[in-house]
Amino acid sequence: MANIGSFTTLDDGFTGTLRTLTLQTKVAIVPNDKSSPNAPDYRILAADGYDIGAAWKKLSQAERPYLSVSLDDPAFPATVYARLLENDDGTHVLLWSRNKAE
Repeated sequence: MANIGSFTTLDDGFTGTLRTLTLQTKVAIVPNDKSSPNAPDYRILAADGYDIGAAWKKLSQAERPYLSVSLDDPAFPATVYARLLENDDGTHVLLWSRNKAE
């Protein structure tokens, strides 16, 4: 997995920067008003306010919480799947995966 972002915690979400070889943008991960049990827990918004993804709360096999992230944009060749994980210092990293994050 490759690190494609660094984030800090807000009262009700996260803020940070998404970085790839072709993209660098500020993003906010904000709570979503869940309309159904399968709806995402968070929406992911680019700095200009465009919705570029969603995230679901998950628990790892080691009982460690993380967010399963799905990012998409017409400029992307395919959906980007990632995991938002907390570091020991309280910051968060967004780790990209070629496969869907479960």
